[in-house]
Amino acid sequence: MPRPTALGGALTALATAAAGVLVAAAVSTSPAVAAPAGTGTGYLKTSGNKIVDSTGATVRITGINWFGMETDNKTFHGLWSNNPWRGQIDKMASLGYNTLRVPYSNDALKPGATASGINDFVNPDLVGLSPLQILDKVVDYAGSKGMRIILDRHRPTAAGQSPLWYTGTVSEATWINDWKMLAQRYAGNTTVIGADLHNEPHAEGTNPNATGACWGCGDPARDWRLAAERAGNAILSAQPNWLIFVEGVSCPSGGLSNVWDNDPSNDEDCGWWGGNLSKAGQFPVRLNVPNRLVYSPHEYATSVYEQTWFKAPEFPDNLPAIWDKYWGYLHKQNIAPIMMGEFGSTLADPRDKVWLEKLMAYTGTGVNGMSFTYWSWNPNSGDTGGIALDDWTSINTTKQAILQPYLIPPVGGGGGGVTPTPTTPGPTPTTPAPTGGCTATYKQVNAWQGGFQGELTVKNTGTGALNPWSVTWTWPAGVTLASGWNATVTQSGTTVTAAAPTWASSLAAGASVTVGFTANGAASAPGSVKLNGTAC
Repeated sequence: MPRPTALGGALTALATAAAGVLVAAAVSTSPAVAAPAGTGTGYLKTSGNKIVDSTGATVRITGINWFGMETDNKTFHGLWSNNPWRGQIDKMASLGYNTLRVPYSNDALKPGATASGINDFVNPDLVGLSPLQILDKVVDYAGSKGMRIILDRHRPTAAGQSPLWYTGTVSEATWINDWKMLAQRYAGNTTVIGADLHNEPHAEGTNPNATGACWGCGDPARDWRLAAERAGNAILSAQPNWLIFVEGVSCPSGGLSNVWDNDPSNDEDCGWWGGNLSKAGQFPVRLNVPNRLVYSPHEYATSVYEQTWFKAPEFPDNLPAIWDKYWGYLHKQNIAPIMMGEFGSTLADPRDKVWLEKLMAYTGTGVNGMSFTYWSWNPNSGDTGGIALDDWTSINTTKQAILQPYLIPPVGGGGGGVTPTPTTPGPTPTTPAPTGGCTATYKQVNAWQGGFQGELTVKNTGTGALNPWSVTWTWPAGVTLASGWNATVTQSGTTVTAAAPTWASSLAAGASVTVGFTANGAASAPGSVKLNGTAC
C-alpha cells in the first residue's frame, strides 16, 4: 500500500478493496499478426529488460492490485458488496487488466485463519472457506480468463507494514517458509507467476543510527538486497519457474537523514518506500536460477506525500530524470525488467493527473513497455482511491482513460491448473432489426503516436428489443483492434464486430450501448455502423 518517503515522516494510509460488475472479457484478434496476446503462454521468465513467455514472446504485465488479504479480514475486500467475486474479476479483465497483484499477511496463512467481511447471499460459494481456499478460487477463475497472479507479502501481520522483512513476532524463517509453502501449493499452475517478496522495505532510525532496510550495506540483519537473495533462492528451490519481484528501499543507508546536525555525510537522497533501486545496479540481487529477477519499484503522487520534486519550478519536466535515477535506468540499460508494483493517486490535485500521464508515457506503449500493477482496484484506499468507485460498480473514468492505452487485456484461458473457460464469439444475431433502426455517435477519447482510444454509442431506435444484439463497423486498412470492452469485440479484415455479452444480451427499444476500444494505427472514426445488420 502507498507510503511516503522516509524523509516525510509517518503518513498512515488505509487501503481496502473493490469490486465491479459483470462485463464480458475483451477479446482482441488479428489473424495476420504473430505478436503475443494477453499474458502469453506457460511460465514467464526474463530476457534483458523484457518478460517473455515459454515461447520467447514478449509479455507486458498490465495489472491491478486487489487487496484485503493483508488486513484483519484476511481476504479480498469488497466481498461484502452486492457484486459477486467473479463479477469483480470479469470487470477487471474487461477493462484490460491482465494480472492481479494480491497482497497478503502471514496471519492469513496460519492454520485456522478465518476470512470475514463476506456477503454470504451474494457469495454463498465462499462461506466457510479459509483465506487460502478463497485465494485458490480466485486463482482458478482468473486463470480461466487468461489472467496471471502475483502474490505480494504485504505485511508480516495484519497490524501494519514493517521496515524490515521480519519482526519480533514474525521471523525471517517464517517469512521464507510461508513463501515456500505458497510456491509448492501453486506448483504447476501457470496462473501464479511469482513472488513479490516483501512490500515497501524502508528506513527507520536517524543516521548514523539506522535501523531500517538498507541496500548494499552488507549487514545481514538490515541489507534488503541480501535478504531478497535468501528468500528468492529458497522459493526457487521449491518452484524454479516463478519470477522473483524485488522492491527497492526508501533510503539506501536504511536510516532517515538528520538535516539538523549540519553533517552532510549523514544526508542522502531518499525516495518512496519500496521505490529506491538506485543501488541495484551496483549491488544487484543474485539468484541461483537465471532469468527470474524483476525489479518492482513503487511510485506515487501528491495525494500520498508532497515530495520536493512536485514543488519544483521545472515540474513536470523533471520527472523522467527522477525516475531514471531511482529505477528507470535498470530498464534503459537492459539490466532487468521493471514491473511497477504500485502507483496511484486520488487525482484531487491537478498535478497528479499530469504526473500519471507523464508516468504512463515514461513506461512506453505496446508490448515492449514496462510492466505495472496499478494501486488499486479498491475504492476505499485512503490516499489513492481506486479504479472502482464507492458504489463498487461504477468506474473512475478519468483514471481509466489515462491507463487504457497502456493496457493489454487477457485473452482466452492462458493460465494452467484449471480448465479454462473458452472465449467464443457472440451468437449469430437472429432477431431482425425493428422498424426505425438505430443511431450511432462516436467519441474519440484519446490519441497517441501509433494508436487511439474511442467510444461508439449505438441506440436502438426501433420498436422492439434486440436479443441478442450485435454492432459492426469498418475501419480503413491498417487500423487494427488492440482491446475492447462492454462487448466481445473481434476484428476480421477491416470489419469489427461487437457481440452482446451474455450478461446483457438484450438491447431494449430506446436503449443504448457504448462499446469502448483501443486501436493501433491512425485515429479513425468507425464507418458503416450497423446494429443487427441495419445501417445506423
